[in-house]
Amino acid sequence: MAQNIYDTPAFFEGYQQLPRSVHGLDGAPEWPALRALVPRLQGLRVVDLGCGLGWFCRWARTQDAASVLGLDVSQRMLEKAEGFGADSAISYVRADLDALALPPQSLDFAYSSLAFHYIEDLGTLLDTVHAALVPGSRLVFSIEHPIFMAPRTPGWHTDAQGRKSWPVDSYQMEGPRTTHWLAQGVVKQHRTLGTLLNTLLRAGFHIDHVDEWGPTDAQVAAMPSLAEERERPMMLLVSASR
Repeated sequence: MAQNIYDTPAFFEGYQQLPRSVHGLDGAPEWPALRALVPRLQGLRVVDLGCGLGWFCRWARTQDAASVLGLDVSQRMLEKAEGFGADSAISYVRADLDALALPPQSLDFAYSSLAFHYIEDLGTLLDTVHAALVPGSRLVFSIEHPIFMAPRTPGWHTDAQGRKSWPVDSYQMEGPRTTHWLAQGVVKQHRTLGTLLNTLLRAGFHIDHVDEWGPTDAQVAAMPSLAEERERPMMLLVSASR
């Protein structure tokens, strides 16, 4: 079973304070770029893999999605999502993405935001998602960039000249990496960029777009702290079709 760090009280409380938790999709700086990859959702059956607080699920309904299935391993997250209001077309279900079962060809669009780097057996999950999508449909997801996931020590390093760097440790050595973010002992699954994209291809997906996301000039002007995100890619955004 995937690590359920989000139900740890300290982690959950810390997560509630993040801008993307307080302000939803608009609090996520990568959202405009990710939204540009999402197809027209009117009439579609949608699944959100690792839905968290359900922000995308509710947004999909504003785009006239016919139904939305929000899946997450965290009971706390799902309870908070349900507390935002009932919608008979949204179903929030607790599920372990490492052992997911979905009916074949039952979905028209799959979405995931910053969840796949927690999945140990990503190949099996992508096989399941591919089989659950109808031909011609799409998967859009964001994931922590492999460069971001493989630092020698957490955080930036500054040399004597004041130049920042993000030292990378054993990039080619794939597998679990334990980090300390909001709580001690958060386990993420490091894969190289090549492994990630080839896993998509082996599952039968066609890769349509890859974005090593960085903030725009306008975003940096509005929030100068985002300038750090131009020093190394923090997130990878991918669109793939069935």
